[in-house]
Amino acid sequence: MGEVAIPLQALKGRGAASRLAHRFQAEDRGGFDDGWGSLPDLLDGQPAPATQVTWEDAKSVIARNASPDIYFDRSLNPYRGCEHGCIYCYARPTHSYLNLSPGLDFETRLIAKRNVAQKLREELSRPGYQPSVIAIGSATDCYQPVERELRLTRAVLEVLSEARHPFALVTKSSGVERDLDLIAPMARDGLAAVYITITTLDADLCRKLEPRAAAPHRRLRTLRTLAEAGVPCGISLAPQIPFLNEDMEQVMEAAWEAGARSAFYHVLRLPWEVAPLFREWLEVHYPQRAARIMARVQEMRGGKDYDADFATRMKGSGVWAQLIGQRFQKAAARLGYNRERRVLDSTQFRPPGAAGQGSLF
Repeated sequence: MGEVAIPLQALKGRGAASRLAHRFQAEDRGGFDDGWGSLPDLLDGQPAPATQVTWEDAKSVIARNASPDIYFDRSLNPYRGCEHGCIYCYARPTHSYLNLSPGLDFETRLIAKRNVAQKLREELSRPGYQPSVIAIGSATDCYQPVERELRLTRAVLEVLSEARHPFALVTKSSGVERDLDLIAPMARDGLAAVYITITTLDADLCRKLEPRAAAPHRRLRTLRTLAEAGVPCGISLAPQIPFLNEDMEQVMEAAWEAGARSAFYHVLRLPWEVAPLFREWLEVHYPQRAARIMARVQEMRGGKDYDADFATRMKGSGVWAQLIGQRFQKAAARLGYNRERRVLDSTQFRPPGAAGQGSLF
């Protein structure tokens, strides 16, 4: 009897369906039915993979970029990997550099930078440092579930508040509400803005697409809470996926009513291992639609799964990409999004003191 590969299946609370081998790995391993009737047990008896956190002492925490299609030139991420498990996450391939799978390992084997606040304080205190907006959570969510206990993002905000340093953060979590005591005063002084990612209002799709992130209605409530506290709010509609999250206009309307006044979107990006992971996910959750979705994705990428060209990687190219862009622009104009560009203030910056050292003034 020939070997029969074990079919992929959805894992409760996880986005990826496998520990896909990373691109530097010489071999890949997978389960198969050996013909002894064990296949049903293998399919039904798999325990849910648990989350593991490993501490890291970071050498630096402010990352800089010169990408012409990104609006910020520096960012900070307290965590590597993200428990939210969004299958489309473009940061998944970074786990390959840690010799870990961009699949299940990315969302179950997390790295926490325990000295992130200390290193941030050191970097902001260096002679000649010039302040500019720091984007927090640009790669992995700074309010993913482990933040409740680890409070690394909270520690970062405390340093930025002390230094009067501008920041913007993006999250899918209601956990940001915990830190309103820091964010709201900074926002009133023109030093903070928050963006909430809402890809769809369809709760069933959201559970599959972003399994451990807050539900859409909860994110809208978070938007309202932030706006009522005086925090400038925006929404991220990224990513837009043809034939999957088709309710862009409804999301924008709901977010506007909740208090968002700026918005942006990107189309689906499938760099490196994200492409096979997304294909696996489609086969598990939407097998009848998989070929049609991937055909449209490739249409926006010149016939490929992904094209990293700075000119097109965020918005895509071709007729379908133009259609998504037109829908966004028309909805934004009708609702009033992006009419005023709020520039965060860098002139209030003052280098923070050494850890544990107070000010005399």
